[in-house]
Amino acid sequence: TRLCLGHFYWISTLQPLVIKEPTIETTTPSMRQRYFQLFILIIASGSIYPVVYMRQNFEGSMLEAYGITLEQLSECHSLLGIMFFLTYLPSGWLSDRFSSKWLLGSSMAGTGLLALWLSTVPSFAEIKLIYIGWGITSGLTLWGALIKSTSLLAPHDQQGRFFGILESGRGIVEAMLATIGLAIFAYLLESVSAAKDVALIAVVQFYACAALVMAPIIVWVLHNSPEESVEKTDKPSGSGLLSDFVILIRNPSIWLAAITILIGYQMFWVTYSLAGLLESVFELSAVTVGSITLARLWMRPIGGVLAGFIGDYFHVVKFLAVLMLLSGAALASLPLLPATTAVAILFPMVMLIGVLSYGVRGIFWATLDSCNVSASTRGLAVGMISLIAYTPDIYVPVVQSWCMERWSGQTGYQVYYALFVASSIVGFFAAHRLSALSRKPSQ
Repeated sequence: TRLCLGHFYWISTLQPLVIKEPTIETTTPSMRQRYFQLFILIIASGSIYPVVYMRQNFEGSMLEAYGITLEQLSECHSLLGIMFFLTYLPSGWLSDRFSSKWLLGSSMAGTGLLALWLSTVPSFAEIKLIYIGWGITSGLTLWGALIKSTSLLAPHDQQGRFFGILESGRGIVEAMLATIGLAIFAYLLESVSAAKDVALIAVVQFYACAALVMAPIIVWVLHNSPEESVEKTDKPSGSGLLSDFVILIRNPSIWLAAITILIGYQMFWVTYSLAGLLESVFELSAVTVGSITLARLWMRPIGGVLAGFIGDYFHVVKFLAVLMLLSGAALASLPLLPATTAVAILFPMVMLIGVLSYGVRGIFWATLDSCNVSASTRGLAVGMISLIAYTPDIYVPVVQSWCMERWSGQTGYQVYYALFVASSIVGFFAAHRLSALSRKPSQ
């Protein structure tokens, strides 16, 4: 009996070792590692859009090379916009279910392969399929993973600078690739005397190679954040898409973030009309207008980085609220200037608008960290917010056309700008309220 009891005691002492579940060890990345990962995200995401939006620099050449009309090219971009709208929510859900590096890698590979297809000069029906495919590779598999990865990568007190650097860096990468593409195009036309369609195909192939090269790099180099690595382990067993959606839709911070980003994005949309305003109202030459608007593009890295670092120094969401008011005031003042205003005044005004509007765009996704959303549902939150926040793509052009038709000349621009500038007040209060909710002890 004594021997049996001794064996029982010995086995009982070993039992905790047998049933003990393994723990998942995670390491917190250093700031150098975080910034390196951010750099990879910037290069990867910036390598997609030059070919998707090559219309900006090669519209006339595309019409000639592919034998399509302007209306047909616009139809392709409409399909692209529709795909973006339809994939915002699924994109967020995918980023909660699959590793970001594989989603981003597939985005690079898919975009590059579709660009190679475009370089074969396909029919218009095939071109439409290519743009639908780009809607998937640059929307469904990219957007949610990109925003979620950046949000989880950034420390809580550095959300502003990470998103600001992301926006600024993407702008620089896109500008650099577009510049190289334009240089290739010009070289083949002027030095080699190649036909315009041949030169354009070479540019498309260059963009395709840039995306394809980045695909394996991002899969190999990009690492999951500690939060993303353990998100499946801390997710409740009964949690599903419907229950996650209900939880998020009941979160008032999600709605406040969506309103804030919507207001910021629609004010940014208004800046697309700056060229028309300068040329038609202030009667500047096309060359002068082109020079001013090109200089404004370089305010993107300046505005995004400045807003990110300044916002983190204070409080990024509160600073965003103030920045929206300043951006709105600058926008409202431009069409109110006399039509005889000199370039010496207009140029710095447009540059100021550029810095402020790009600053707003650079940090408005930093609101996501204030929404009290877990890592396991943050992608779905990105999709929900995007579904609301990017609706200006649909209605702002319609409002602009209505204003220009109802009121002619400078009055039309004044009404158009005033309508959306007034909404900056709504954005201010939404951001201010979101900041207050995020600072509650329960949060």
